[in-house]
Amino acid sequence: MIVDCAIYRKGHRSEGPRDFSDALDEARSVGGFVWIGLHEPTAEEFDLVSQEFALHPLAVEDALKAHQRPKLEVYDDSLFMVLKPVVYEPRSDTVSSGEIMIFLGDSFVVTVRHGEGTPLDVVRNRMEREPELLDEGPTSVLYAVSDAVVDHYLEVAIELQTDLEGLEAEVFTPEGGGSRNIASRIYDFKRQILEFRRATGPLGLPMARLAGVGTVGGSVPFVEDKARPYFRDVHDHLTRVNESVEGLDRLVSDILSAHLAQMSVRQNDDMRKISAWAAMAAIPTMIAGIYGMNFEHMPELRWEWSYPVVILVMGGLEVLLYRLFKRRGWM
Repeated sequence: MIVDCAIYRKGHRSEGPRDFSDALDEARSVGGFVWIGLHEPTAEEFDLVSQEFALHPLAVEDALKAHQRPKLEVYDDSLFMVLKPVVYEPRSDTVSSGEIMIFLGDSFVVTVRHGEGTPLDVVRNRMEREPELLDEGPTSVLYAVSDAVVDHYLEVAIELQTDLEGLEAEVFTPEGGGSRNIASRIYDFKRQILEFRRATGPLGLPMARLAGVGTVGGSVPFVEDKARPYFRDVHDHLTRVNESVEGLDRLVSDILSAHLAQMSVRQNDDMRKISAWAAMAAIPTMIAGIYGMNFEHMPELRWEWSYPVVILVMGGLEVLLYRLFKRRGWM
């Protein structure tokens, strides 16, 4: 579905033509650029756009099928970038990701969105209120979309951190630590962090390339060199996000290990208690078993006080064992 089509000249918007075959020529004639936004287009809808802007077939295939990793690819006539916006639902503790594909040329931008994360109309409206940013050309759209996606990563990281602190507090309470489903909840949380990492981790290299940092720095076609400080800012935010994700992942693993250790300690305590009660039950069972053999020649078998003496001996030994186990913390 085609969401929006507009031509921008000196940072100001004018409606694009209904026929895409005239969009690029019109944008170039006025010294501006055309921005077309699509949401989950069909092959027929996207075919018109790809023919007009001479998009590479491999990039077109990726844009239609989706399910791509974040990446940056350079073709002869365009730049192709994939971003994965994420949405976190606190009620269900689930992280879901969408996809945004950006085709960038000398006088055009085509954005293709899959899923519901980071609606681009918000980005477009914000940019239209800042004509000095739009006046920088198609590169400004690539920056604005990347910045919006990465800034939302920061928000999601903070929400995950808050929920993880609550889960951690629950694990270390006497009631929560023994809960049967707490381990599954921790594991599910780890899966959500993994889903988050799939969106943020692979984006580091493309963003470093756009920012011109590290060994991957260099000139990127269709991206103005003067835009690099803006992309460096996005790269810095992304680095913070990836560090947060690493910290969350380690903390979840530590919480799971702590929970399993607590369960092991509780099981050891239970085994000690069971062993203590079994030892206390063994003494009267042994004595009663011996005297239950009904042998004729047994010590004190016909003594008048033999029965109460045996009962007192068993009771005394039981009290002695109970105090011994209690002192050692087994009961």
